Amino acid sequence: MENELVQAVSGISAETIKSVAAGITIAIGGMFPALAIGRLAAKAMESIGRNPEASAKVQTAMILAIAFCEAIAIYALVMALIIKFV
Repeated sequence: MENELVQAVSGISAETIKSVAAGITIAIGGMFPALAIGRLAAKAMESIGRNPEASAKVQTAMILAIAFCEAIAIYALVMALIIKFV
């Protein structure tokens, strides 16, 4: 009944709306972690350039932070799949 109402009002199928919502979710969910990873790497390289002796500590913290940013992108992928298939 709800799908028929959506089609009658908008002329767009529910499947199309789900696909667009999933696409927007993964686009936004992939864009911001990518920007964060770029900033993390840039700042890490800057700090290593200023203090080369601390490169091991900076590199470890950078890799950990990048892993957390990637986790956010994976959560966005999971949400997009849930929107698409549920």
